Amino acid sequence: MSEDTRSEVYAELAAVGPYGVRPGHALITMVEPHPGQEYAYNRWYEDDHYYAGAMAMPWMYAGRRWVATRDLQRLRYPEKSAVAQPVTAGCYISTYWITDGRYDDHMRWTVGINKRLNRDGRVHQARTHVFTAFQDHVATVYRDGAAGPRDYHALDHPYAGLVVEVIDAEGPQGRAELLEWLRSRELPKRLAGSPAAMVTVFRPTPLPLDRMSYVKQVEGVDTRLTLLWFLERDPRDCWEGHFADLDAGERGRIELVAPFIPTVPGTDRYVDELR
Repeated sequence: MSEDTRSEVYAELAAVGPYGVRPGHALITMVEPHPGQEYAYNRWYEDDHYYAGAMAMPWMYAGRRWVATRDLQRLRYPEKSAVAQPVTAGCYISTYWITDGRYDDHMRWTVGINKRLNRDGRVHQARTHVFTAFQDHVATVYRDGAAGPRDYHALDHPYAGLVVEVIDAEGPQGRAELLEWLRSRELPKRLAGSPAAMVTVFRPTPLPLDRMSYVKQVEGVDTRLTLLWFLERDPRDCWEGHFADLDAGERGRIELVAPFIPTVPGTDRYVDELR
C-alpha cells in the first residue's frame, strides 16, 4: 500500500462512526515495577509508552498517571484483596478515556501497535500488571450537580488525588442491583460534603485473545465494578472520615480501596518514596 493510499484511508475513517466527547470506555492499568527497576520503569513509561502505547492511538483522547507512595500504599484495604496480592502491590496506575462507541476500533489498533512495540524492543519487561482492564462506563455521579468539570474533563482537570475502589457482586443480577444502589443512594450520600467532586463507575470487558502475553485475562467481567473518585484534596488529608470506611453492605465485597496522587510528568518525583 502506497503512502498516498494510506493517507486516503485515514481521511475515510475520520468521516464515519461516533466521535463524541463522552468517556464511553476506559483503560485502567495498575502496575508494579520490579524492585530496582523503579526509575527505569518510570522513565520508559513517561518518555515513551504513555505516548506511543496510549495517547497516540485513535480514540484515546485523555490520560493521566497516578502514583502511590509507601504511605499511601499503607492506607489500602482490605488486607486480603482479590485485586492486589499483597494489597500494597501496584504503585502506579494510569487512567485513559476512550470515545464512546470506539472500543472495538481502538482495540484493533492497540493490539497491533503493542505487537510492533514488542518487536522493536520498546516494552519494559521488568514490571507486573496487577490490575489492567479495559472497562465500559456505566455511570458518573457528581457532588455539585451541573456545576464544575464533567467526567470528560476529569483526566485534564488538576485533581489532587484519586481513590480507586473495586467491588465484586455475587453475580450479574447482583451487580445490576449494586450499581443502582450506588448511583441512586450511596454515592450521592458519600459525595455530599466530600473532597471528591465526582465518581465515575465502570464495568470490565474481556481482553482480546491476541492480547500481550504479560497481561492476564480480566477477572470479574460479569460481577465487578470499578469506581474512580476524583479528589480536590490530597487523599492523606481526608482519608479518615471519607474513605477509610467505604462499605458495599450486603450488595457486594469491596476488594480494593487504594489512594493515589498525580505524577509530575517529565520528572522522577516520588520514585524514591515507593518502597
